[in-house]
Amino acid sequence: MLDAVSVFEDLSPLPPQDPPITTSLDYEGDDVAPGSASAEIPDAAACRERTDVILRGPSHGNPFVDVELTATFTLGDTTIRVGGFYDGGGVYRLRFLPPTTGRWAFTTASTARSLDGVRGAVDVGESDAPGPVRVDGRGFVRSDGTPFVPLGTTSYAWTHQPEELQQETLRSLAGAPFNKLRMALFPKSFLFNSTEPERFVFERDAEGAWDTTRFDVEYFARLERRIDDLAASGIEADVILFHPYDRWGFGALGAAADDRYVSYVVRRLSAFPNVWWSMANEYDLLTSKRREDWDRLAGLVVANDPVRHPLSIHNWVEIFDYSADWATHASIQGGGREMAQSVAKWRTRWNKPIVVDEFGYEGDIDQGWGNLTAEEVVRRFWEGTLQGAFLTHGETFWRDDEVIFWAKGGTLRGESLPRLAFLRELVEGVPGGRIEPLPSDWDFVTGGRDGYALTYFRDARPRFRTVRVPQNMRAKIDMIDTWAMTVEELPGIHEGDVRVDLPARPYIAVRVRAVD
Repeated sequence: MLDAVSVFEDLSPLPPQDPPITTSLDYEGDDVAPGSASAEIPDAAACRERTDVILRGPSHGNPFVDVELTATFTLGDTTIRVGGFYDGGGVYRLRFLPPTTGRWAFTTASTARSLDGVRGAVDVGESDAPGPVRVDGRGFVRSDGTPFVPLGTTSYAWTHQPEELQQETLRSLAGAPFNKLRMALFPKSFLFNSTEPERFVFERDAEGAWDTTRFDVEYFARLERRIDDLAASGIEADVILFHPYDRWGFGALGAAADDRYVSYVVRRLSAFPNVWWSMANEYDLLTSKRREDWDRLAGLVVANDPVRHPLSIHNWVEIFDYSADWATHASIQGGGREMAQSVAKWRTRWNKPIVVDEFGYEGDIDQGWGNLTAEEVVRRFWEGTLQGAFLTHGETFWRDDEVIFWAKGGTLRGESLPRLAFLRELVEGVPGGRIEPLPSDWDFVTGGRDGYALTYFRDARPRFRTVRVPQNMRAKIDMIDTWAMTVEELPGIHEGDVRVDLPARPYIAVRVRAVD
């Protein structure tokens, strides 16, 4: 048995790795006055909205690695440390997401004399922006207190496609029910993914190899436009930092390059309110990295993200131990048809939000993970949701040009979409805007909270059901067809045990709502 198990873990020695690069302490000579770089400070900024302070500084050598820049923003007793980054052409940015209104004073610190000791202040006014998402117990909430229930979808390489296709993707997402999108920074090389992107995270050197000490600032400018486009449609960008589907060598760059990449990305993107971090998609297929590597890299995310966006990691087979301090929530592939039972165990084990980011895809390709029916997708969403989990959708419908939404984006066309929108509307109507698992009968799951209960009969076909209204409560009872998206209210106000006649067809739910 041990011999059989051993083949699943690659214990071969890692290849030689480049050493870390130390920032240059003599990058600028003593003839350069400290704090002499010009600063562009916005006339006004808004609470919970991204703002940039721009410094015009030196560009000789390689500022990506030669210069370290930070700033401390202070308001009263609150201090926020922001990591700066080089954006090419002598431009350095300090990107800040102010959590409150007021005059935020800042002071820079840098290994480059001209960038060290620059002082200024940013006046931050009111805003109706809801702000970034935070973990709230085993659920999520925005920083302004608004409940947030992630209903996600997937398009791993959509930002690596031609501009016209990216715009088509945005138009489709704007009309879809989703408020979170899983997407990768590195391009993908896998089934139905052979497109060579125009730009990459890194620049190339004179021989055409990746120069991991220099970042392609135009690639990031385009990426940032896409993240802003998602925000305009109310969608969180769940940014995947690493994945194994790679023909370019990005999965095995070595620790020094990995650290540099993660730190730069997080400094650039952490002030975007609608960002989440995923350390990896299918981390256990990245055999060049060990558990200590993931802990180190996640530590860099935490250190460089003053906003503290949601942070997790996604598995292939071996589910990660989400008791790690840095993991804010679980991001799980798995569960299958009986996912709801697994959700209950995961919630108990980690006491964190459970996001099932991959359970299969609605589609018709030849892969078992990519040909679920819409009915099965909706069924899994309902059962997982009533158990207190948050699920992520994806589509893998075949096209001759291999534009499949799960990878490249395009136009969503699955039959599950309106049914998931219907489910989202029902969840938003729950008191507090979130469903918790409730005591259930042995055969069907019930979820809700505060005088609101939904029982889902999945693909069973009961002709009637006895519904128990809790003691000392009067309630309305509704029969919901989750596939036809209809709600039929039973006449009257009910107490005690109530026989509810049902249509003896699949995908029916019963709702009990307390009345005064």
